[in-house]
Amino acid sequence: MNQRIAFFDFDGTITTKDTLPEFIKFYCGTVNFYLGFILYSPFLVGYKLNIIPNYVAKQKILGFFFKGESIDTFQKKCDAFSDTKLPGLLRPKALKEIEKLKAAGAEIVVVSASVENWLIKWTSANGLKLLGTRLREADNKLTGTIDGINCFGEEKVRRIKQQYDLKFYKEILCYGDSGGDTAMLKLATFPFYKPFR
Repeated sequence: MNQRIAFFDFDGTITTKDTLPEFIKFYCGTVNFYLGFILYSPFLVGYKLNIIPNYVAKQKILGFFFKGESIDTFQKKCDAFSDTKLPGLLRPKALKEIEKLKAAGAEIVVVSASVENWLIKWTSANGLKLLGTRLREADNKLTGTIDGINCFGEEKVRRIKQQYDLKFYKEILCYGDSGGDTAMLKLATFPFYKPFR
C-alpha cells in the first residue's frame, strides 16, 4: 500500500489568483482582455449568481479568445506564460508544502479547472501529475470548446477516481480554497481548506 497521495487545487490554492484572466492578458493583451470580458459579462454575472453553470461562462470566454488558434502557437504561448508569469503568482507556503511532501515520498497531483496547456510545463518540471480541463482540437486548431467536462466540482472527484484507486493509499491529503473543491476535499483523510493564506 502506498503511504500517501496529495491532491492540490491550483488557482487560489497554489496561486494567489485565478490564472485564466492572467493567461488571457498575457496571450491577447490587456485591451483585448477587457473587451472580451465586457462582451461576455452577462455570462460571468450569471455564473456568479448561480443562474448558469461554470462551464458555460468559461466556454464562452475560451471560444472568444482562442477559437481557431493554432495548437502549436497556443502551446508555445502557454509554455512562455509558465516560464515568465506563473512564478510570480505562486504562493511560497504552497511550494514549501509541495516540497515537504515530495521529500516524504508522497505522490502529488494537481487537480485544476484551469486548462492543462498552461499548467503542464510547470507540473512536469516539478515532478507533479496533472488532471485539468482540456480543450477540444480539430485540424491542428482549437475549436474554442472544452473537451469533455470542465474539471470543477464533482468532475474533480470523477477524474481522480478514474485515475487512482484510493483504497491503496493510507493517507489522502486534499488542498483547496473554494466551493469548486468541496467534493474533492471530502475524499481526504486530511483535508486542508485555504491552508496557505
